[in-house]
This record gives sequence, structure tokens and C-alpha cells, in this order.
Amino acid sequence: MDETEVILFGQPPEVLKGLLTQGVSRFDTLVLTDIREKNGSLLNNLEFPLYFFLFIARGLAEKRKINLVGEADSISHAMRLLRFTLLGPSRAELDRWHTEEGLKNEWLAVSEALALKDDNGELIQVNEFFNPTPFENNLAVAGDFAIERKGVDRYLVSNQGGDVFVDLNDGAEINPPYPVPADYVPGGLTKMSIEVLGGASGFSTTEPCTGLALCYNGDYLLIDSIPFLDKHLFARGISKNQVSAVFLTHLHDDHCSMFPLMDMPHRVEVITTQEIFNMAMEKLSCGLGWTFDSVAEHFQLLRVNPGDTINYYGLTIQVHNTVHSIPTIGATFSTIHKGQFRDVCIVGDNQNMTTVRELGESGIVRPATIENLERLYKQNFHLLIADGGGGDIHGDPTDALDSEAERVVFVHVEEVPEALQTTFSLASSGKRYTLIEGDSMIYTSQINHYLTMWLGQPFPNRWMRNLLAEQEIYRYNAEDVIIVQEAVTHGSVYLILTGYCEVVRVEEGKRETVAMLQAGDVIGEMAILTGSGIRNASVVAKTPVTVCVFAEETFRNFIRYSGLQAMLENRWLLRPVIKLLPQFAELSSTVTDKISRIAEWKVVEGGNTIWLDDTHLYIFVEGFGSIVHQDGSEEKVVDGEELGWRAYTDARPVEMTATTDCGLISIDATAYRELLKSTPQLNYHTRKRLTLEGDDKVDWLLGEVATH
Repeated sequence: MDETEVILFGQPPEVLKGLLTQGVSRFDTLVLTDIREKNGSLLNNLEFPLYFFLFIARGLAEKRKINLVGEADSISHAMRLLRFTLLGPSRAELDRWHTEEGLKNEWLAVSEALALKDDNGELIQVNEFFNPTPFENNLAVAGDFAIERKGVDRYLVSNQGGDVFVDLNDGAEINPPYPVPADYVPGGLTKMSIEVLGGASGFSTTEPCTGLALCYNGDYLLIDSIPFLDKHLFARGISKNQVSAVFLTHLHDDHCSMFPLMDMPHRVEVITTQEIFNMAMEKLSCGLGWTFDSVAEHFQLLRVNPGDTINYYGLTIQVHNTVHSIPTIGATFSTIHKGQFRDVCIVGDNQNMTTVRELGESGIVRPATIENLERLYKQNFHLLIADGGGGDIHGDPTDALDSEAERVVFVHVEEVPEALQTTFSLASSGKRYTLIEGDSMIYTSQINHYLTMWLGQPFPNRWMRNLLAEQEIYRYNAEDVIIVQEAVTHGSVYLILTGYCEVVRVEEGKRETVAMLQAGDVIGEMAILTGSGIRNASVVAKTPVTVCVFAEETFRNFIRYSGLQAMLENRWLLRPVIKLLPQFAELSSTVTDKISRIAEWKVVEGGNTIWLDDTHLYIFVEGFGSIVHQDGSEEKVVDGEELGWRAYTDARPVEMTATTDCGLISIDATAYRELLKSTPQLNYHTRKRLTLEGDDKVDWLLGEVATH
């Protein structure tokens, strides 16, 4: 950076908000990072920096272009990604995806009408905003600067004024550029409510982008996946195990940051159109640098179309089309509980109705679309959440002046105009809108679900009834101590129902985090299995937490008389071993527990030789052993080494000789394949590890791609 030129290395989520906070008024060069992901966020998010450059820094008016520096394939990925987010899909792509003819023509016409044009009225293509500057022999020249790549994400920047060394490997955590206030008090699960994760635009420096979490009978359905999703869920005390699905409205960066959902302990259903899903997977593919199929396998699409009404486990979802710069949908969510009907309409990003009507007069927007949008702004909903963001592609709060909704709440705007502040309210992070309160039955169903998930098989009905008959629900504030190390157990076992807890052990005055637990995890089963009666660690609520407390004696009898003692002891012994293995170190406690269910401990006594076949994955854990090759040579086996069958790469069946007693973990290959399919977090971290190791058998890396 000098007085006239700024180079931006890496573009983490909401980077624009950070630039605005720091008073950066312009930049001319973007450098794409080698490492695409850090701390659960993708790092090459160019959409809002481009908006800033074009409109705030007057790049469009002054006909300047951004220097885009990086590897050639990374530049091509960025261009293709931006084409989807700025211009939407092409006619050929919509044809290939079998989009209904009328909807296809409307989407294409709206995108063209709202797209940027040059002085001749011609649509400006994405590549016209950039000077692509790929590294050649690790050197790129951008403006007056020479940028030399000195290693992975290490750069030497030079001009006539001198040199600056930039190292992006300092281990700094990627955090939101604004404060994220956390809840301290548990709110309780509801039959139906909306929790606001964020309600602002991509330009607000003090508030997260617009994202909502709909709680329905204790489960959460996200409305879009916003940047820094994990941190916003954590702040609200919502664990990943509580999220079942996401309703995806469209592709823009402030709504579609899907990468955190690849790191889930279970597959999340994506409720959206085929077109928006395909675009989201293209975006993930280009952002991560992996093929379309390798990212799409982490999700389960529940396909809908505008005009559809579906029943999602008792929740009715009526989908509608909106008028935005790219294909966008919204929905009305409704349910009936004990004769009470409640509905919430989430309009989604939508152009103001004056412009929508003008587009209709031009034949761009269909009459049916206009009529439906007008209905949404007038109907008597219990809650209407609308786009009030203004500008060229967002709504106007006055569109809802004739609404008969009981409550009208606006998103995408930092402040409601003063004249409307006694009419409408503003969604902001931490607010909750409850439509149907919760009751004890919600917790009963959650207990049943989580105990079955914890056991890994259907929970015996009679034991479930007896456990539920004695259970109690406790709530803890964030930072409350739930269990104290070295304390007597007091005859209780805890099942976490909401939020996150930290397991902490203090030895010789040193504090060590043993595990981070979340909804669905059980606390205190070790005391039952070992019979110690003493807690071996403390448990502290890291968010607001709700737990179910069972009688230890009843739980012990269930384990004993159901013949589960040996199985649970095996899991309890294997869990810490699995957690210490390098390939599993970053996995959540839920996923570690899933692996322990299908793993077995295998001991090879010193002096013995064993054939490790390709029907099992074998992971070497301890001892000294060597592989005997066909030519008679030997190779020492190292801790954590995978032998036999291996995921996503060639099998490695070998003959191993144990020098000393050796311990291995053995997992049936078929069971492990099924676990990879159903557990995105395990799937992603397995592929990521193999990619970083540079395995020449890796076949999911995305090469150079076409923009169109």
C-alpha cells in the first residue's frame, strides 16, 4: 500500500466491512490466496469488494479495472464464480437444468435489465472489470508493483519505494469485522419462532448480513447461510446438531456462504430450486477449488419450484419467485398447533414494487409474478419479513404500508425511516419473534432423537419411557459450571439439548480443554461405565445451554440389562484414542463418537506378522512395527498411518511385522464408506487432508475453467 495504490491479499467473508471500518477508500489489486479456506471460511470472496470498487471507489465511472493476481486456475475460478453471482445462469445452463420456459425467460430478462451496461448499452461481462494477472515463474506485475510469490501465501511486493514482505501464514484467526454479542441466558425451544442471526446488508460495518433461523418443534431450519455462520449460531446458543436444513433464497455472498454446512456432523437438506442449488454448488466448487460433484455430495437437495407448496415434516412451505438481479425465491412458512394457525412470510431479496411494475410494463416480469408479490405485501400474515434495503436491486419499506400483517419487520437495512418507525420494526442480530411457544413435549421428542443418535440404534421403547418419566430439564447461562472436577456424581447423567459445553480438566494448576460437546452429547456416562462415582473433569457451558438430567441408577440399569455394557465401554475407550489421531483431531465430538461406533481395537503382539487386507481401514496407533515389501525390504510404520483400504485413494494392503506389541484401529471399509456419505464433516476433512498431502491420486481438484 502507498498513497495512491492498495493491494488486498485475500478476501475473507465480509472483508469489505473490515475495509470500511479501517477507512480504506480504494484498492486497485486483489491477490487470490493459495490456501482457499481458514477457520471454516473461504478466503476468496470477491463479490462485495467488486461492488465497492465499481460504485464507491468509482471504478466503473472512471473506467478503471482491478488487477486480479493469482494462479491461472484460481483466476478462472474467481471469474466463473462472479459470473454466477453477478449475472446469473446462462440460457444454455437453464435449458440444461430443465427450467420451466416462462420462469426461464423472466429470470434471464430481469438479470439482463438489472445488469451493468457500457456507454453503448451493451451488457458488461465479468472479465471486463478485471486485468487478469497470473503468476508466471512466481512473478506478477500489477500497476507499479511487482509481486513475487516466495512460497505458499508468502509474497515480496516491490516498487520504486522499496520492498514489503507479506506472510499470510501467521495463524491469525479469521473473525467477523464487527462485534458479535453473545446470548447469556437460554431462551428455550419453541413450536415456531424466528431467531435473527443478522439483518443488515453487505455494506453495514456494525451488523451481520441478513440470515434467519426458523425453530420448528425444536429443530432449526436456516433461512440462508450467512458469512461466519458458525460464530453467529454459537452466539445464539444453537449447535450444529440442532440444524436440519437450510432454505436457500439465492446466491449473493451476503446470503449464500455455504461452506460451513460442508463441515456439519450430518447432511443438511437444502430446500431450494434446482437452479439455485446448482449455482450454489458451482460457487462452492470455484471457491474451494474442488469439482462440482465433490462438493455437492456433502448436501441433500430437496427440490422446489416457485409456486410449489410442500409439507416439510408438518411445516408447510409455500415457495414464491421474487424480482432480483439473479434467480431468487422466498417462502411462507406455516403450521397448525392445537388449532392455532401461524404463518411467517419471508419475502426474500426483492426489487421495490415501483420498479417491479415498470419491468412488468416492459414485458420483462410476468403479470403472475407481480400479482403474487403485491399479495405478499398486503396479506394478513402473523409475521412479514421483507427486504427494505433500497438501492438498485432491493426493496422499499413503503411497499408494505398497506400490509395487514400483525408484525412487519425489515431486513437488509440499517435503519427504518423515522416516519415509519412507529409502523415497522427492524430485524437485528439477537432478536427473536415467537409465533407458537414451546412446551415440555418438544424436549421429550428431542430427548428421544438425541438418545437414539447417541446410541447409534433405536432406543428401546420401555427404557425410553422409564428414563423420560424421571427426567428433569435444567437451563444454564453461558459460562456456568455444570459439573465440577473431582466432585461426587450425585446420581445424575446429562444429555445436552441445546448449545455447547466445554469439558475441562485441571492438573497441577494447568487448564486443559478435553473436548467441546454440543446438543446430542451425553455427559456422565463414563462414571456409569467405570463405577467411579467421581467426575474426572469439569463441564462449563460455553453458550446458553439446556440439558436433560436422568437418574444415574436408571441409566446404569438400562446399559446393564440391555447388554450394551461391552459395546459402550469399547466406544468410551476408543473415543480419546480416535480424537488424538491427526486425521480426526479437528472433528467434533459427535463425529468422533460416530467413528468409535464402527471401530475396533486390534492388538498385534510383538514378533507376530499380520496381513492388513483391503476390506478394512487400519490406522496404526502405538508400538513399533514395519511393513515387509515383496523385495524383502522393510519400512517403519508411523503413528496415524493408514493401511489396507483407504478412503478416496488407492488401497494399501500390506504385511506388517510387530517389533513390539502394536495397537491399531480397524474399521470395516463398507461401514466407513457409509459414514463418509452421511457425515459431511468427516468427508470434507478426509478430502482436505489428502489434498494437502499432495496425494497424486487426488482427482477432485478443479483445473482451469471457462467463465461461461
